[in-house]
Amino acid sequence: MSGTGEVAPEAIVARLRPHARVLFWPSLGLLAILAATGYFAGSLRPAWLNYIVLGVSAVLVIVVFLAPLLAWLGRSYTITTRRIVLRRGLLVRTRQELLHSRGYDVTVRQNGMQQLFRSGDVLINTGLDRPVVLHDIPSADLVQSALHELMERSLNPIAARRQQEQSRPPEHGYPDETTSWGTR
Repeated sequence: MSGTGEVAPEAIVARLRPHARVLFWPSLGLLAILAATGYFAGSLRPAWLNYIVLGVSAVLVIVVFLAPLLAWLGRSYTITTRRIVLRRGLLVRTRQELLHSRGYDVTVRQNGMQQLFRSGDVLINTGLDRPVVLHDIPSADLVQSALHELMERSLNPIAARRQQEQSRPPEHGYPDETTSWGTR
């Protein structure tokens, strides 16, 4: 906030998705399905069996690869200078926002695999029943420190104004506003 009362525009700090390693097994599954389809399709004697192989392969590609890919694409987190925006879903979208000025507690939780890839779950405790979780974020420690810094920067304007008024020297030359018996 500048001295003229102008508010700095909101800027995007980071756009995040869960770590892409969750697509490793679906990608291997896709390769196996494509290899098996290439091997068996066209080699079976009754022609209708070749169509069944293609149909089963298409269903397996949807279940094994496309569903996890769409689930991964359907979750994103945007961190700006004023808030965190969580988006989930493709067909039914859910959007949740957390303002930095509200204050919160940020914790990083990592399992063994996440430690290997330097990712982790970032838990944001806002004082509600359950913390908001940014699942399996790459560079989780960096995200945690950035959130701490952004939260410190975005002081509540009313609290900042009160702090500024309290630090201002008293008007009219009176040292303080205390009252003694009968005089001021």
